[in-house]
Amino acid sequence: MLLDCDFHIHSKYSGATSEQMNFEVISEQAPLKGLSVVGTGDALHHAWLKEIKSLNPFSDGVYEKRNCKFVITTEVEDARRVHHLIFLPEISSAESLRETFKKFSVDIDRDGRPHLRLNGEELVDYVDEVGGLLGPAHAFVPWTSIYKEYSSIKECYGDNTKKIKFLELGLSADTYLADCIEELQELTFLSNSDAHSPWPHRLGREFNRLLVKELTFKNIRKAIERNENKVVLNVGFDPRLGKYHSTACIKCFRRYELEEAIKLKWRCMECGGILKKGVRDRIKELGSTIPKHPEHRPKYIRIAPLAEILCLALKVKNIYSPEIQENWKKLVSRFGSEISVLVDIPIEEIKKESNGKVAELIGAFRKGKFEIVEGGGGKYGEIVFNKKKSYRRSQAVLDSFMLM
Repeated sequence: MLLDCDFHIHSKYSGATSEQMNFEVISEQAPLKGLSVVGTGDALHHAWLKEIKSLNPFSDGVYEKRNCKFVITTEVEDARRVHHLIFLPEISSAESLRETFKKFSVDIDRDGRPHLRLNGEELVDYVDEVGGLLGPAHAFVPWTSIYKEYSSIKECYGDNTKKIKFLELGLSADTYLADCIEELQELTFLSNSDAHSPWPHRLGREFNRLLVKELTFKNIRKAIERNENKVVLNVGFDPRLGKYHSTACIKCFRRYELEEAIKLKWRCMECGGILKKGVRDRIKELGSTIPKHPEHRPKYIRIAPLAEILCLALKVKNIYSPEIQENWKKLVSRFGSEISVLVDIPIEEIKKESNGKVAELIGAFRKGKFEIVEGGGGKYGEIVFNKKKSYRRSQAVLDSFMLM
């Protein structure tokens, strides 16, 4: 059984999150995206946990509303401001963990992602006690991440390092970057959206395809641990388009090589602005410039949300425009889901149902046939599909689906 899963989202109880992040809307939108399973997110927040309890049991550790299946997940911030993603086997585990963490948090009932006075090693112990699984969330962003604060997994998790089975790539990295770091060879990579709104250009913008015997929490865990089941595909955003991919000035956005930035003492030679170290250069510090993929590592496909591709193809800036929404609904209705259109349906079939440029750009994404003017210093990158003409992402379009 193949499952397309987005395990990391947030509820309406997290900061800067849409009021539409409720189970009613999520359960409508996830099937349109093509997601088989969604993480609940925010499972330690008292109000959201009450809503989680309203979900119907589906199988061991899996719950449902309408045609959408959910597993219990949450994100926490530790005492060093490192974020961790947690999987829990059932609702009662979330209740138990919440009672434990209440002693270490002043905002567990104010924010869906609570701040805890615990370090990474201590967190693993508490999560292990309730049968859960924990790993680094969005591991490479230049804030609130393991590689922002530490130079190795062991520095964060100490004697519990062997219990870490996965690492979440986040929007700022992909398999090709992460596999430059030798210590990650044995970890399973997860690509999740960290969505703050339920619409398909955010929900599932990064996802994992799992091969499991049947849909249970136990089998999802086994896939993450590569025990009988496995992750067979990661799909996500191209990190070169991210605001902080390259080292660059935060004022004029001039890009620098790492060695040059160090010599300049992190000050721009043109405007004197502060230079922000990019994700690419942070990974270079930690590993090599050439990825070494272990045999178990699945393929990674770089893709953009369908609405974004439609904007590029039809030269429309607003993803909510009637033209974009009409074309999006037509393709999703014809082929079943956005994921099917982006990843699975033959390009010739898509061409029959859409503007030829739409099919062409989807094909270009699948094959990686585009160039990138890299982002950095807080400025998004730019897609270039050919030398004669570039398809520039307007700030409005970028802000509609990216969360950095």
